[in-house]
Amino acid sequence: MRAAPAFQVSLRRFAIWRAAVLTLYLLGAASSVGWLASREWPVGWGVIGASLVASVLLAAATLALWRTAPADLRWDGVCWHLARPGGEALPGMLTIAIDLGPWMLLRFAPASAAGRTSTVWLPAQRRGIEPQWHALRCAVHSPQPAPVDDSGSNA
Repeated sequence: MRAAPAFQVSLRRFAIWRAAVLTLYLLGAASSVGWLASREWPVGWGVIGASLVASVLLAAATLALWRTAPADLRWDGVCWHLARPGGEALPGMLTIAIDLGPWMLLRFAPASAAGRTSTVWLPAQRRGIEPQWHALRCAVHSPQPAPVDDSGSNA
């Protein structure tokens, strides 16, 4: 099999991702309220404190997931490059975590630890990039070239 041709796409729309995050938040909040309502009243301060801590953690996680910065993805035929607005492009490896057809969750792992060691999760949806959607799917599903060994050994 051959690798996909060079390709670039800008990910700017995240409506499906944000709807999923909001749905999970509402389900988590409803289960917390249900748990608190199932307790015999009056409840102690420990139960109330645990419920408040869980609510704050749930809200913080929701806000962290809600904020998704636009990204430019570029495939040059050898590796992927991720660029955020105002930043330089980082080379790395892109893999698919979830593929639902019109929506994908992509995982970008930077090639070097210089400046960024963490994985970047990128929600991608067909809406907004319809002309490029097929090319993006082909590029992420195509085989990646084998990494080049820089050590010079032929073994």
